[in-house]
Amino acid sequence: AMVDNTTKETVQKLPLMSVQAGPRDGDEWIKRMKEEYMALIAYQKVNKEAGNEWFTIESNKTGTRWTGKVWTFHEHKKYEFDLEFDLPVAYPSTPPELALPELDGKTEKMYRGGKICLDVHFAPLWSKNTPRFGIAHAMALGMAPWLAVEIPSLVSLGRIKEKEGEGS
Repeated sequence: AMVDNTTKETVQKLPLMSVQAGPRDGDEWIKRMKEEYMALIAYQKVNKEAGNEWFTIESNKTGTRWTGKVWTFHEHKKYEFDLEFDLPVAYPSTPPELALPELDGKTEKMYRGGKICLDVHFAPLWSKNTPRFGIAHAMALGMAPWLAVEIPSLVSLGRIKEKEGEGS
């Protein structure tokens, strides 16, 4: 499915990056990192205003490894997963491979190590928008739609259950 209107509206509220720099680009990378964090903070604000906070994220000192949590509600139950990814050397030309390791092997829409299988429209959209898209955009256009489709499906197939002690 192409990007739905809500996602499109959300993405339009996110600041775009201007620095074409990857993890090996020294001072330029530091500038890029600042932009990445600004966009993530803006995205969190958009989510908060919409009453739809659904992830936390932070990086290591060098900004090459990112970790956090993502969660979604399905039938009033909360499903939460660890998020992790390393930025590819070719970033931002190459998008990050977002991973939810605990779901590894539970769905066909996933590569080894729990890397989520992004919509076929994602890659062309990303390359068309390089270097303007960043991690916030990958979360909005990649992870959010994936969770919305995959989690209800995994629940109905009985492959995942609500975490103990995390009732809503």
